[in-house]
Amino acid sequence: MKKKISLLGATGSIGIQTLDIIESNPDLFELVSFSAGMNIDRVRKIVGNHKPKLVSVQMKEDAEKLASEFPTLKFVHGEEGLMEVAARTETDILVNAVIGSVGLKPTLAAIDAGITIALANKETLVAAGDIVMQAARQRDVSILPVDSEHSAIFQALNGENRKRVTKLILTASGGSFRELTRKELSNVTLAEALAHPNWSMGNKLTIDSATMMNKGLEVIEAHHLFEMPYEQIECLLHKESIIHSMVEFDDTSVMAQLGSPDMRVPIQYALTYPDRLLMQKAKPLRLDEIGKLQFEKIDLQRFKMLALAYDAGREGGTMPTAMNAANEVAVALFMSGNISFLKIEEIVEKAMDKHSAISVPDLETILETDKLIRKMVYAMVE
Repeated sequence: MKKKISLLGATGSIGIQTLDIIESNPDLFELVSFSAGMNIDRVRKIVGNHKPKLVSVQMKEDAEKLASEFPTLKFVHGEEGLMEVAARTETDILVNAVIGSVGLKPTLAAIDAGITIALANKETLVAAGDIVMQAARQRDVSILPVDSEHSAIFQALNGENRKRVTKLILTASGGSFRELTRKELSNVTLAEALAHPNWSMGNKLTIDSATMMNKGLEVIEAHHLFEMPYEQIECLLHKESIIHSMVEFDDTSVMAQLGSPDMRVPIQYALTYPDRLLMQKAKPLRLDEIGKLQFEKIDLQRFKMLALAYDAGREGGTMPTAMNAANEVAVALFMSGNISFLKIEEIVEKAMDKHSAISVPDLETILETDKLIRKMVYAMVE
């Protein structure tokens, strides 16, 4: 039988690649519902290609206009619309590919509905990892990682005794500015920041990669997904993005997952797990053509955002929530031309310094912290 897929963030980079996998395998997958933001032309195209039963968009007026164009389909909007798509009971797998902490509540709604989650929204676990993972355990819901790094670790751990793991090693490309000194970062532009050397990602993720916050978010996500202390999570600079991550065991063996930089691979693995499927239109990895792979220790003075993420993760409670909220606002301000690139990390550090973390927050406290930090950052910049 076909797997019924619901997709949050259908018009973003991960969403588009998820749709490509569904379209390449129409006998295996069916898109039953999806959410999008304000790219209504693309929404129309997705509706025409997939004929889903439920669609959520950001604005009420867009939902009403689409409903008049497609009278046999149901259109909803806003946060409630996201929740309805996420918790649709006929869904086999929810792919959460929205950007930012907006993905948290839909993830919890899907868990409550007992739906398997393919998680590409790392901010969900950064903001509220303890709450989300506890809910998933209570409901016996699988959370399958879609990030290439976490998918690599997930694959390397298959069939292994996790008590024998001594270290998780996340690889990092270094982003758009990996060759630049801190002094050279003073005058970099948005266009330069968005020119990632290896991966095709959305704008926010690409900026996070350039600051190395993306790797910091992944460290916190790995801590929650694999129940690993921060002292046993290491990051390694690997410019080729061929080894996606590694697992070290106590007998000194290291298991690695390799592949060409193609996000469709971890997306498809999450959709087909525990099976695998022929990847359509993919380039096989040819190590003889690559010749060599490079690795470097990451300088936490140079990549300060990664150090801040480790600090936030170790402190725990609402500190990762505060860090993530400050970063989301700062990145948005950089992309709109209101602050410089280096100002992003300055804002995040100041927000963390001002925040007094609550050690064991409930969901309401986390959502309130997120809201307050965003207000703080805007006030700080003004």
